[in-house]
Amino acid sequence: MPAAALPNRRDAVTCLLGAMGALACPGLSLAAAPAELRILTEELPPYNMTQDDKVTGLSTEIVRAVLEALGQPTAIQVMPWARAYNTALNEPNVLIYSISRTAQREKLFKWVGVVAPTRWYLFALAARPVKLTRLEDARKYQIATVHEDAGEQYLASKGLLLGQNLQSSSKYELNYEKLKQGRVDLWISNELNALYLVRRTGDDPAKLLVRALHLPDVGSEEGLNMAFSLGTPDAVVERFRKGLETIKKNGSYERIQKRWL
Repeated sequence: MPAAALPNRRDAVTCLLGAMGALACPGLSLAAAPAELRILTEELPPYNMTQDDKVTGLSTEIVRAVLEALGQPTAIQVMPWARAYNTALNEPNVLIYSISRTAQREKLFKWVGVVAPTRWYLFALAARPVKLTRLEDARKYQIATVHEDAGEQYLASKGLLLGQNLQSSSKYELNYEKLKQGRVDLWISNELNALYLVRRTGDDPAKLLVRALHLPDVGSEEGLNMAFSLGTPDAVVERFRKGLETIKKNGSYERIQKRWL
């Protein structure tokens, strides 16, 4: 390459930051692009789940639609929530979903937008109903949680203690089993996940579960989100925001929601 065609150092930095934002940078090869984007999620059916060795679910379809709109195919990694969450907290260029946008997390991530609806409850068994008028009443009960998820973080922020009030698991389905077996009195979960897991066991949630207490403060009632790690360039985040807007405007977002809800 002739010397005149080489980008100076400042131009190279600009190109590196813009490469993931689809900026054209003459004189800089694609091999010099920044670290590849990582997309992380967990097993949270029906939002994100593995079926026949493929990651699927309501939120996953939304994320894939955004990637398609951006022309950016990227593999999705599934791992336990605590690991995905901590990776997104500490590493650059990480997209995580489906994540609740809570006050505690607001400044820890760069938020893209809502991918799926959610409502949080404390559930009890109809055979062993628990009457609650406020969260304070739940302190005398054992509550099933998932390690580092929004429900557990919320209850801990209200003074409930792991190992005392809160019995943490690494998988959501384990908590329904705890509730059925009488090992806990309550189960904190978002509604769609709870109903899906109960039906998957062959049980009827309308007969077996009762909503002991609605928890609108766990996360934004608008729904679960896509979010980037703080070390991700703003140009990348903005590009994904526009991609999400695009699939909402062209009808893809609504069509995917209707298939799952």
